[in-house]
Amino acid sequence: MFKEKYFLIKIFLIYFLIILGSSTFAEENYYLTLRNDKVNLRQGPSFKHPVKLIYKKKFLPVLVIDKSYNFRKIIDHENNSGWIHASKLSKKKAALNNEDKSIIFKRPTLYSKPIAIMEKGRLCLVKKCKNNWCKIKTENFVGWIKKNYLTGRL
Repeated sequence: MFKEKYFLIKIFLIYFLIILGSSTFAEENYYLTLRNDKVNLRQGPSFKHPVKLIYKKKFLPVLVIDKSYNFRKIIDHENNSGWIHASKLSKKKAALNNEDKSIIFKRPTLYSKPIAIMEKGRLCLVKKCKNNWCKIKTENFVGWIKKNYLTGRL
C-alpha cells in the first residue's frame, strides 16, 4: 500500500511536468518564410480584415509572434506587423544578411577562398548550417557565411 502511493505520486508528478514543461519551454517566436511571390499582410486574423500591404518577395523570412486559428501574426525585417494566412507561409530555410559587405567563402573557414561580397539586406536560401557557419545560395553564388550575419529561418 505504501509503495503504491509513492508510485502513483511519481506517475502524477511525471505527467504534470510533461504537460507543464511542453507549454512552458515551447518556443514562442519563430521564423517562417513567405510561400509565394504575392502575399497579403492583413490588419486582423481573417479575410474580412483589410490588406495593409502586399509582399512580392518569395522566401522572405518573417517572425511569427502570435496565432489565431489559421492566421499567424508576423513582424518583418522593417517592423511591419500584421496577419498572414498559414497557407501562405513555408518552413523553407531562408535568411537576410544583416551585415554590410559580408564575405561568402568557398568553405566554412576564414582561410578559404572568398567567392563574393554580399550587401546588407540581401535574401539568401540556407542549404545547411554547422557550427558557426551556414551554406547559402544567392543568385549565382553558393558558399559559406558566418551564421551571426544572418537573420531568419536557419
